[in-house]
Amino acid sequence: MIEAELKARVRSPEEVVRRLDALAEARVEVYRDTYYDRSDRSLEEAGEELRVRTVHGAEGTRTVLTFKGAEVDAESGSKPEYETRVENADAAHAILRGLGHKECIRFEKRCRNYEFEAHGRRMLATLVRVPEIDGTFLEIETLVEQSDLASALDAVRAVLADLGIGAEDLTRELYTDAVAARRRG
Repeated sequence: MIEAELKARVRSPEEVVRRLDALAEARVEVYRDTYYDRSDRSLEEAGEELRVRTVHGAEGTRTVLTFKGAEVDAESGSKPEYETRVENADAAHAILRGLGHKECIRFEKRCRNYEFEAHGRRMLATLVRVPEIDGTFLEIETLVEQSDLASALDAVRAVLADLGIGAEDLTRELYTDAVAARRRG
């Protein structure tokens, strides 16, 4: 499946929260993300991602292992995504290290997640704050077959517009890059 996703910088977080709260109930969660690569950085060079995410929320803690392939849409950066829940976060980290992967970066995301139907699709809207990065971000995504990507991205753009987010607010900046740049000083 392709994760049809767009990300934007949010100028008026309180207004976006108000509009999202009218669509669905928020699920407040903290993500602890660890990204891995091979020692030759070949995943990064190919535009691929390998991540262990541990999510802490009111409903408990869960960990997911995710692989994202290279982007299939240059404008949005949408990628194939393969994700599975793992029972033991420490074991997932140990397996990846045992297979020769190196930890590249680890950071925290504070999220308000909203799941809802819009424009005939199941959507996930995530309002994101990364303590090491200035600003608030909004990610809107839906999972689709590659043949349906253009239509899905149109629906994602429509949801962003419904939330008061314009094309000028869209960003392709990666959290991993922004956090790494901040840490370098």
